[in-house]
Amino acid sequence: MKANENTVIVHPDVILVPYRIEHVAKYHEWMSDEVLRELTASEPLTLEEEYEMQRKWQQDEDKLTFIILSGESLPPLEGDVVTPELLAGQPMIGDVNLFLKGVPADEDFEVEAEIMIAESAYRRRGVAYTALQLMLSYATDPSSPSPLPVPKDRLVARIGEKNQASIRLFEKLGFTVTKRVAVFEEVELRFTAGDEKTWTAGSRKTLAV
Repeated sequence: MKANENTVIVHPDVILVPYRIEHVAKYHEWMSDEVLRELTASEPLTLEEEYEMQRKWQQDEDKLTFIILSGESLPPLEGDVVTPELLAGQPMIGDVNLFLKGVPADEDFEVEAEIMIAESAYRRRGVAYTALQLMLSYATDPSSPSPLPVPKDRLVARIGEKNQASIRLFEKLGFTVTKRVAVFEEVELRFTAGDEKTWTAGSRKTLAV
């Protein structure tokens, strides 16, 4: 999505950056893992196809994607601009996505949230919780650029019914299980906590290009 192509969201634990060409090789390495593909319902792609997908996602107005970097070793930042060189030294650990299905005026418009912590060393450490908070706060912020913001009550997540850790994660973020789809062995969760629910916003920076 072009809306976030120069947006960096900084938190002491994680950094959200737009999915850029320099991330593709590592992302392709992740998606070569059969377990990760199964968890994310992804099809295997060649490296060339991954580069094409990155270019497409950067332009599509219905996919909001951030790569998750570890923020543990990031030095204190001054000013509102971050350089790619500074971020290049931060470990790439996963991605977080929103898929916009339809337009807000549609009765069945929804925004599906997904997250992947690909690096096992960063799982069970609260990284996914923090990254999702940053993403959801950004996507629902009235100051975010078009086609954002999205209404909170249109947020949805679909998770394998055996993935109890992810189900609990979204429940902690204000989602509630609203449907069980036996044929796909998954549950559907929708945001039900109301506008009073807030998420950690982090510090929004501009990526120098």
